[in-house]
Amino acid sequence: MGKATGFLEFERKNAKVEKPLERINHFREFRTPLPLEEQQKQGGRCMECGVPFCQNGAMLAGMASGCPLHNLVPETNDLVYTGNWKQAYERLTKTHCFPEFTSRVCPALCEAACTCNLDSKPVATKENERAIIEHAFESGWVQPQPPKVRTGKTVAVIGSGPSGLAAAMQLNRRGHLVTVFERRDRIGGLLRYGIPNMKLDKSVLDRRIKLMEEEGVVFKTSVDVGKDITSEELKKQFDRVVLACGAANPRDINVPGRDSGNIFFAVDFLTSVTKSLLDSNLQDGNFASPKGKHVLVIGGGDTGNDCVGTSIRLGAKSVTQLEMMPMPSVERTASNPWPQWPRVLKTDYGQEEAIAVFGHDPRIYKTTVKEFQKDKAGNVRKAVIVSLESKKDEKTGRMMMVPVEGSEQVIDAQLVLIAAGFLGSQKYVTDAFQVALNPRTNVQTAEGAYETSVPGVFTAGDMHRGQSLVVWAIREGREAAKAVDESLMGYTNL
Repeated sequence: MGKATGFLEFERKNAKVEKPLERINHFREFRTPLPLEEQQKQGGRCMECGVPFCQNGAMLAGMASGCPLHNLVPETNDLVYTGNWKQAYERLTKTHCFPEFTSRVCPALCEAACTCNLDSKPVATKENERAIIEHAFESGWVQPQPPKVRTGKTVAVIGSGPSGLAAAMQLNRRGHLVTVFERRDRIGGLLRYGIPNMKLDKSVLDRRIKLMEEEGVVFKTSVDVGKDITSEELKKQFDRVVLACGAANPRDINVPGRDSGNIFFAVDFLTSVTKSLLDSNLQDGNFASPKGKHVLVIGGGDTGNDCVGTSIRLGAKSVTQLEMMPMPSVERTASNPWPQWPRVLKTDYGQEEAIAVFGHDPRIYKTTVKEFQKDKAGNVRKAVIVSLESKKDEKTGRMMMVPVEGSEQVIDAQLVLIAAGFLGSQKYVTDAFQVALNPRTNVQTAEGAYETSVPGVFTAGDMHRGQSLVVWAIREGREAAKAVDESLMGYTNL
């Protein structure tokens, strides 16, 4: 342990964050990391617990507690404190493919499980992780690692999101010949088009993809498997196939007026904005512009927040965000003890920006849409919203959120973005490979396994476990790579 009393001597410090009214004028990342010397003190706050919940990753009360990748958190924090940055990088990458991604977009499950939460603020493990990987890139330590020996075995990875990229990296470094197929025009999947640029600058993604290409991974874009190439062709060309296509079926809002114009799924909206930003710095106008419009975001999760922040940057007249569930408590409740994931109120960057611009939190809790109203051109102009209350369903015995009679209100809405989550994998892909599905339409495997009902076809990421976090997708990709490697070689050293 570098500093046994560090958590008592050093206060937690975070990266400097650009003020909301300044950062809404651009789509760049807006956090400035601490100087390395100051970051080292943050590493010193880690007490190297006898039982490090931060790296456990177990499921408690249906939620992960600690890092699903089992990053060696106390060890890397100690190496940060002592200034052994290269060794910290080597230790971190024993368990992690892409620290530069999670250190920007992960909700920091490690910090939520930190023992310091009991009496203080958690260790800044997420920012320590970012400092490690960025310093490693700046110092030239992150170099291509092509395999010294090739096995001659071939693997196709379908989808280039975090799980697909993690599987591809691991399998390629093992010596297999890996080709990644992506249906969009650029590699990255969710990382490219599902996460706005201000959260994950795409140069960070491009930097990693270039490294993987130098290591020997082949990337093929604008190839929609199941349409442009058949599953039979792939299975003939490759020894193994990994399906990592995400949970891409958005949950819809089926109410009167849903066929109105200017109602979009959130992921489609975010994709179009990011593509326009990359193609033309937003000059081509190939996205649904919120400028001068009252924007309604349906859904209170990360994607909904991203829609809020993006709409404000693009000149929305107002932004309202609906959340079906009650507002969480500000502090932990007795029924949600540490080290469970804290079910507490979180005000993210988009909501902070809405408060700064409009003077109030955009979120309305326990509320949903009852009806959309059209203008003469058939576009949405207003929404009828209704309050919800929790009641027990007499048939199932489950608590349900149901409308409160007489609570309807009419609000302006000229652009509606549906961020209500996802329902599972897309049918045309699973039909193409004839893989079995579970009741949630995720690709089914045996418990703890990654091979599908079709021999030689594996799956990973959201397509396998359902909508989840980037860190879980990376974990899934790494585990699927181990399963593929073992099926090819009879053993695995991944």
